[in-house]
Amino acid sequence: MGLLTGEALVPLAVAVAIFLLLVDLMHRRVHWAPRYPPGPLPLPGLGNFLQLDFNDMPYSFSKLRGRFGNVFSVQLAWTPVVVFNGLTAVREALVHCGEDTSDRPPVPINEKVGYGAQAQGVVLARYGPAWREQRRFSVSTMRDFGLGRKSLEQWVTEEAACLCAAFADHAGRPFSPNLLLSQAVCNVIASLTHGRRFEYTDPTFHKLLGLVEATLKQSVFLQQVVNEFPVLLHIPGLVLKVLPAQKALMDLLDELLTEHRQGWDPAQPPRDLTDAFLGEVEKAKGNPESSFNDANLRLVVADLFTAGMVTTSITLSWALLLMILHPDVQRRVHREIDEVIGQGRRPEMADQGRMPFTTAVIHEVQRFGDIIPLGVPHMTSRDTEIQGFLIPKGTTLMVNLSSVLKDETAWEKPFRFHPEHFLDAQGRFVKPEAFLPFSAGRRACLGEPLARMELFLFFTCLLQHFSFSVPAGQPQPSDHGVFNFLVTPSPYQLCALPR
Repeated sequence: MGLLTGEALVPLAVAVAIFLLLVDLMHRRVHWAPRYPPGPLPLPGLGNFLQLDFNDMPYSFSKLRGRFGNVFSVQLAWTPVVVFNGLTAVREALVHCGEDTSDRPPVPINEKVGYGAQAQGVVLARYGPAWREQRRFSVSTMRDFGLGRKSLEQWVTEEAACLCAAFADHAGRPFSPNLLLSQAVCNVIASLTHGRRFEYTDPTFHKLLGLVEATLKQSVFLQQVVNEFPVLLHIPGLVLKVLPAQKALMDLLDELLTEHRQGWDPAQPPRDLTDAFLGEVEKAKGNPESSFNDANLRLVVADLFTAGMVTTSITLSWALLLMILHPDVQRRVHREIDEVIGQGRRPEMADQGRMPFTTAVIHEVQRFGDIIPLGVPHMTSRDTEIQGFLIPKGTTLMVNLSSVLKDETAWEKPFRFHPEHFLDAQGRFVKPEAFLPFSAGRRACLGEPLARMELFLFFTCLLQHFSFSVPAGQPQPSDHGVFNFLVTPSPYQLCALPR
């Protein structure tokens, strides 16, 4: 009986193999289309998974760029991906063809970690009316609550004072600055979204930041595998094993949102972005076309809270690392701060125009740190032509921002920290076209103005009060980052000596 069962399974196995091969060939037909970008030959069912290093994707793409040029293709399982490199190709893809390339690919795993099936948010939302409505709301609300005006600047400067006090508590002893930087930046976002700040010793605050940090350390490879094979999502408990922190983070943000909602009074002026959104939800009741709903509220808040915090705090961590590695640059920043601001008052955004070297240093930190080297994936919403290649509707697009920020034809010393990249011969600040840390086009980072304000005020305040150095007896830390979607500095400590 066992032999008969085995014999019966043979034709079934052959049929399944043939079916999978046909499915693979059907998905691979795009590679045979005329004028489709070249790329490495994909393996059946796996695509180019085994040919890419998910622990260092920028390096993998750099090697493929050398073989296939500025526009090439790869395949992740059955998902076709086109990668753009260099300023010309990137700008054409994001700006000139932005109407066709601003969609986002579906992310099946997000629903399982608490994002919900109907939610849009801002960062990962599909391109369309709902996204436009939410982006307009987020930009206008940030402006209403003081972006570019005095009120939000005051929040940042007051938080910078708290941050400096926390640095001073270490009394010149070695410490890692990362947690304190995250707390300070997180409090700015919390002021905007929740109208409050957390004490640095608050246990909820520590839990929140711990979960954010844990999400950064989750395996990019495993996330990609689950998204490419969504049938795996039906395995009980798998998502919690692959993304344990992401679900817990959404749950905690939901708790904060519920607590905040209890204090909301629709008759009063909005205290923050959450109140403003709740007001829009009330106005939209009975309108099924509106994107103002409870599902989207949690997503917009989560997008601003997490994306807005992580990128800025990591950039500040890079800034302090580069100051202890380049004491000559730090001394020049100190000198400019002393000349323009002095020690008697807090830095203001109005000072930036008179501080070209400090401004150049901050921009060079962003360029050299290169913390989002591959941006956020896009997707074509229709067949489109870019750089002479025909790219079908539904193709995932990846933009290699690192290839622009470290382009050897655009920067004098692309792989070295060199603030003079942003200074002209007379020492005036200039911003080259190849400076794209916030991406470009319709999906460029909506928090760019806030991030620029935070970077200038936090960095300048810290350098106004402290001299930073490598702790005595410790080896000089590395300036090579660690890639896991974002590029973070290798772990380091510093000493902050009062000036």
